[in-house]
Amino acid sequence: MTRQFVRFAVVGTIGFVVDAGVLLYVLSQEIGFYSARAVSFLCAVTCTWLLNRVFTFRDRNAGWLGQWAHFASVNLVGGLINYGIYAVLVWQLAFVQTWPVLGVAAGSIAGMFVNFTLSRRYVFEHSD
Repeated sequence: MTRQFVRFAVVGTIGFVVDAGVLLYVLSQEIGFYSARAVSFLCAVTCTWLLNRVFTFRDRNAGWLGQWAHFASVNLVGGLINYGIYAVLVWQLAFVQTWPVLGVAAGSIAGMFVNFTLSRRYVFEHSD
């Protein structure tokens, strides 16, 4: 399990880069903080599902579309924590409005532990 968590954290770091990069791009298109984060989160979830499927939990073979939908729905719990922290920080702290990636980072860290536990148990349950 420790090896899986380290791999999950590496994948999460890549997901954070995707999340932050897409967020900054979408914000540059004059879309609001909250809508932009919804788009960036969906991109990050897709990226992390694919990487977790082939890297973290690679011995679990399931249909890709169903597994993506299951991963996305299970990770909504951590995603709500993640998004909630981001939203509160953007709303309350002017420096997070200036550097919204800080809100993404805080939310990502908080959601990571919940997402690992739920992913391992409910999405990739046959992995060692």
